[in-house]
Amino acid sequence: MKTVVRLIVVLILLALVLGGIFGWKYMKMQEMAAQQSQPQPPVPVDAVQLTAESWRPELKSVGSMRAVNGVAVSNEVAGLVSEITFESGQRVSQGDILVKLDDSVDQAALAALEAQARLTNETFRRYSDLLPRNAISQSQYDEAQANYQAARADVAQQRAQMEKKTIRAPFDGVVGLRQVDFGEYIAVGTPIVDLNMLDPIYVDYSMPEKELGNVQAGRSVEVRVAAYPGEVFSGQIQAIAPAVDESSRTLEVRATLANPDRKLRPGMFADVRTLAAESERVLTLPRTALAFNTYGDYVFLITENDQAQLIAKRTQVTTGRTRGDQIEIVDGLEAGDRVVAVGQLRLRDGQPVSLADDNGTAAVGDDRQPTEAGQEAQG
Repeated sequence: MKTVVRLIVVLILLALVLGGIFGWKYMKMQEMAAQQSQPQPPVPVDAVQLTAESWRPELKSVGSMRAVNGVAVSNEVAGLVSEITFESGQRVSQGDILVKLDDSVDQAALAALEAQARLTNETFRRYSDLLPRNAISQSQYDEAQANYQAARADVAQQRAQMEKKTIRAPFDGVVGLRQVDFGEYIAVGTPIVDLNMLDPIYVDYSMPEKELGNVQAGRSVEVRVAAYPGEVFSGQIQAIAPAVDESSRTLEVRATLANPDRKLRPGMFADVRTLAAESERVLTLPRTALAFNTYGDYVFLITENDQAQLIAKRTQVTTGRTRGDQIEIVDGLEAGDRVVAVGQLRLRDGQPVSLADDNGTAAVGDDRQPTEAGQEAQG
């Protein structure tokens, strides 16, 4: 009998314990359900407004800088370098003497030829006085005249030969590194120094043949080079090749750029953008406002639900060209729409949001532009 009573007591105690546990669990589940049934507080977000900007369509390409005039100055006659009148990297003007070769032997030969020319001149003058008096024959006079003219030609030839031993700058420009030394014997055609005209300067680049209708002489171009990040050099198309390259199906284009500071140098790699004749109005957003999924690009559009509460609505968009940190929105939004600027991964479609003010506090219905923190995040 006692055993039965003890068993009943144990069962009663076990039931009380299990009931207490299940009751506590039930209360907790009810509390969680109550919490989940309550509306979630709005998530503070930074917003950016879709704006219309004036963009000038452009065609992108790459090319190389080229001097308008660029030569390797060399000598036409052999000789010994007797004088060097320039320094490497110096600016020179057309006609400036760069190098002189030893011409002492040529000077002596010129003196002999000049003496011979004077002698033939005197003979020709005497014969000119004698011919009217029939003191000499016509053939003697003609021979004297020919000898004088030949002597003069010899003198001119020798002077021209001597002039070739003075190497001059063929045009205004900047010389490169000197490649000959004082006292060095140089053969015909020895490179002495490179000379390049740097202002203006050319940029040569290629365009696909399909863009032939969009490339015209006089069209503006913008050039960027790695040596000067962020700096833009402006110019105009000067000429277009008359034929398309059959192997690459591209068209060679040459533009001229002003280069007063001589920052651009021949051989530089150039990022070239050929600008359209007129600008276009486009809708743009910062790149940070866009996210991507398997269906394409999307943004969270800030709109109102039936209770006049701000929500983030996932909206697919079609994008176009990019320029810096801005991207063109072709379809999906309208001018004036507000979208979440950053932090799209923490949002879901239809989630309530509030626009953060400058102090980071919620400001429901605030229609201002992104906060400073949001702008820094976009940058």
